[in-house]
Amino acid sequence: MAVSNSKAGANQTNKPKKSVAREWLDSFLFAVVVATFIRWISMEAFTIPTSSMENSMLVGDFLFVSKLHYGARTPKTLLQIPLSHQRIWGTNIPSYLDWIQVPQFRLPGFSSIQKGDAVVFNYPHDEYPIDLKTYWVKRCVAIAGDKFEMREGQIYINGQAQGNPPEMQHSYLVTCKKGESINDRVFRGLNIVERIELQGNQYYVQTNAKTAEKLKTLPFVQNVAKGSVPKDSLERGAETFAKSPLYRWNKDNLGEFTIPKAGQTIEINKQTIPLYGKVIEKFESNKDVKVTTESISIDGKAITNYTFKQNYYFMVGDNRHNSLDSRFWGFVPEDHILGKALFIWMSIEQMPADFSRIAPEGGLFSRIRWNRLFTVIE
Repeated sequence: MAVSNSKAGANQTNKPKKSVAREWLDSFLFAVVVATFIRWISMEAFTIPTSSMENSMLVGDFLFVSKLHYGARTPKTLLQIPLSHQRIWGTNIPSYLDWIQVPQFRLPGFSSIQKGDAVVFNYPHDEYPIDLKTYWVKRCVAIAGDKFEMREGQIYINGQAQGNPPEMQHSYLVTCKKGESINDRVFRGLNIVERIELQGNQYYVQTNAKTAEKLKTLPFVQNVAKGSVPKDSLERGAETFAKSPLYRWNKDNLGEFTIPKAGQTIEINKQTIPLYGKVIEKFESNKDVKVTTESISIDGKAITNYTFKQNYYFMVGDNRHNSLDSRFWGFVPEDHILGKALFIWMSIEQMPADFSRIAPEGGLFSRIRWNRLFTVIE
């Protein structure tokens, strides 16, 4: 025993010590592995780059998204740099190789997707693998199996009018009295962060109904009119997802249709193809799909009916007249759902490129929206 212990001590004494660089490398790799696991299984941080969810979520909000609610997805693209997405940080070099694509599964979650949830998902029409498509955040307004309809901007599910998000915005045309105008300080005081100044002392603004009523009370304002698109009116460049002469729909008016549900069977005809043809072609893992205005064939055989393989959802932005969402590009497949937006941990005033915005005074410290820190997303 004594000899054995002596040899063991000698071996430990003679074992070369790790260099400082090696210790730092090991610590870094361990931290990357832990961070990658936490990011995959539980929660991930995102920032809001566009105004499609204002005022519920603002440009410059930093939020945490829970993957535990709906269940984390297993990776589909195995060959990618940890903690990266699409590109290597600060470059245009792809951060992944699509040589190996494996089946994707979802771990059990403790809730299902509900109407009204703010959901982060992969934009379905990107050309990347599913888990590397661009992340978007919208409000889930209809779930699989629901009958959806929109009349003059109001959503109906199964024939019943739905409650609207408390901070939902629409466009308004504000007309000032002759010789009058609205300065930046007034807009800032009303928390109107998007506006376009038109000729004739008019402003095109995005705001909610409560703020629109306040605008009407200002002594220099002559009229405030809510923007809306009449039924059957078609806007150039803003066609809805059902691109067909059969459906004269627009962003404020969509006729009734059913959100696809796993196990649901539909007939294939001229009425259903504009609604569901792209779903069958792109998101159902079917081979050799050909879609025309009158027929769908799979693997060379024309079909007369089709049974969906997964659930789908309809996502709409709270900033209803400034949101590119399901009204324009269609349904979100369940395998594209990442997680539920939970709370905002930081918010910094930004300068978006799509609208004029009132720039905050002062430096970075004054640009922090302190009242939004650690607020729960409703």
